[in-house]
Amino acid sequence: MAKAKAAAPTSSSGGKAAKKKKWSKGKVKDKAQHAVTLDKPTYDRILKETPAFRFISQSILIERLKINGSLARIAIRHLEKEGLIRRIVHHHAQLIYTRSTTSSE
Repeated sequence: MAKAKAAAPTSSSGGKAAKKKKWSKGKVKDKAQHAVTLDKPTYDRILKETPAFRFISQSILIERLKINGSLARIAIRHLEKEGLIRRIVHHHAQLIYTRSTTSSE
């Protein structure tokens, strides 16, 4: 039993002889190239695709349509005014909408 205890520390090289851990540089996220101005093809795409989404928020429009946040807010306001989408939750941080159904609830 004494031999087993003595053999264990010598088999592993501990202390300064061990290799120092190398830290990774971390993952770098690519810079998003989102549209800053609203051109005709983007406007048409918003009017065509957005009312078909089941869940509509500023984040969803930014991610799917590659537009910036201010354009997404303006688009949501415009679509609500036109009656194409309906508000579910109005919160100061996040506005959540859904597609407008033909029958009013």
